[in-house]
Amino acid sequence: MTYCMSDIHGDYEMYRRMLEKIRLRDEDALYILGDVVDRGPEPIAVLQDMMARPNVRPLLGNHEYMAARCLRFLTKQITEESVAELSADRLMDLFHWQNEGGAPTIEGFRRLDPEGRQAVLEYLMEFELYEELEAGGEKYVLVHAGPDHFSADRPLWDYEIHELIWTRLDYSKVYYHDRFLVTGHTPVAAIPGNEHPDAIFRANRHIAIDCGCIPYGCLGAICLDTGEEFYVKRTIQAHCRD
Repeated sequence: MTYCMSDIHGDYEMYRRMLEKIRLRDEDALYILGDVVDRGPEPIAVLQDMMARPNVRPLLGNHEYMAARCLRFLTKQITEESVAELSADRLMDLFHWQNEGGAPTIEGFRRLDPEGRQAVLEYLMEFELYEELEAGGEKYVLVHAGPDHFSADRPLWDYEIHELIWTRLDYSKVYYHDRFLVTGHTPVAAIPGNEHPDAIFRANRHIAIDCGCIPYGCLGAICLDTGEEFYVKRTIQAHCRD
C-alpha cells in the first residue's frame, strides 16, 4: 500500500500513533510531504525514526529547506571568526527560521553528537522535491506546496525549489486533468470555502492532507490505493475527525 502524510512539525507522539493506526508494513511505502521539523517538541526524534525506515520516502518542505540552510552553520564551533563570516543573508535566514518555529529543531540538533548531526544533515539533503506515481489505478503528483506559476505543459523538473515548497495553491482550480495533486503546507482549515475544515480536503483533483498537527492537534494520512483516510488527534483537541 502507498500512504501519504504531511506537516508533522515535530510531534513525535502523533507521528508514532499514526504509524500504528495505518499499520505500516515493510512492503508498504509512506510518503511524507515535508514539514517534518520545527514548532513541535521532538522534530529530531521524528527525523531519526524516518531515517531508520527504508520505506519512508520524504519530500522537501519549506521547513526542511530552512533547517538545512541554517544547521550547517550550527555544526561549526562558534567563534568570533565564524560569526564574522556570516553574511547578512545568512543572518536573515537564521532570524526567519527562528520566527517560523525553528527553535525545537536547533535544540534537538545541538543535543546530538557530531556523528548524529552529520547523519541528520545528510538525510535532509536526500529529500526529494516531488514524486509522480500510480496507485489504485490513478495517477498522482506528490509535492509539499506547489507548483507555482503552473502550466500544464511544464514538466515538474523545470520548477524552481521555491515554486514547489512555498506557494499557496488555488484549491478551486483543477491543475492536472489526468492526475491528482497531493499536497501539504496549507492547512485544510485555511482553504477558502472548505466545508469540512476538520478533514482531508478532496475536490477539483486536489488531495490536501495538512490537517494542522500543529496547532490544531490533528494529523491526517491517506492510502492512495484505497482512498481510506486516517486521523489521530490529541485528546484535548476537538478539531479533527477520528
